[in-house]
Amino acid sequence: MKCGVLAAVICELVDGRSKLKMNQKTTNQREEEILRELQRAGGSCRVSALAEQLSVSNETIRRNVKTLEERNVVRKVHGGVHLNEEVIEPPFENRLSEQADAKGILAQAVAETISDGDSVFLDIGSTTAYVAQALRNHSNLFVVTNSIFVAHTLSMRNNNRVFMAGGELRAHDGGAFGAEALDLVRRLNVQMAVFSVGAVNSEMGFMLHDLEEANIARVAAENAQVSIVVADSGKFNKRAPVSLDKMSAIDVFVTDCVPPVEINAMLDKHEIEIVIAGQG
Repeated sequence: MKCGVLAAVICELVDGRSKLKMNQKTTNQREEEILRELQRAGGSCRVSALAEQLSVSNETIRRNVKTLEERNVVRKVHGGVHLNEEVIEPPFENRLSEQADAKGILAQAVAETISDGDSVFLDIGSTTAYVAQALRNHSNLFVVTNSIFVAHTLSMRNNNRVFMAGGELRAHDGGAFGAEALDLVRRLNVQMAVFSVGAVNSEMGFMLHDLEEANIARVAAENAQVSIVVADSGKFNKRAPVSLDKMSAIDVFVTDCVPPVEINAMLDKHEIEIVIAGQG
């Protein structure tokens, strides 16, 4: 599908489709805590150190690590655990510079479907940050976000109304999470919700690096008429720790080139519209 028909796809979905839901998570809380500690430790840690940090037994850690290893999220070594390289998310500043040209094209395609006065949720992803920049000349937008980058980009200009989710801002990406952020996103309905993802996998679907991001995405999707995932081709057939396993929540996938056959089949199975930005 070409970029020029994205607006038509959005209009059809806004008019004719009911609100959809995104499943909350695919990992349990203990696994998420283990992944978070591994990220804080730079990608590797001893089992005994994880057990001490999380106040659980070594056996509890080993049991959860085994499940994570089966999903190719971590690798077990003698006495320790390593995060697989492909599931370690780089810092936000680094991600902004990755695939910059492709992200700019994707952002422009999405921005062209958003009119002055529309309401939109934008998440904390680096590709979504490009969407926010592409919206700088829009006016009277109703923006809901948990990203300080998005809020700073679109607030105090062109009569926009920007609602920033509350809670503590994370140091590595300026994202707000927790009960306060979820409460705000839950209370505000929007026409479109735009999400970045960490990976697009033919088996697992759209994947994220953080359970809290998945929680926010689920709530935002519940309160949006149309949910859009935006990801460049560099995310194809990669993996991340958390899967958005209810793929019916996503209406449109915007990318920069035709996905591999197996990903196309996955998208067709879940009736997700594919838009190839920058072609035609």
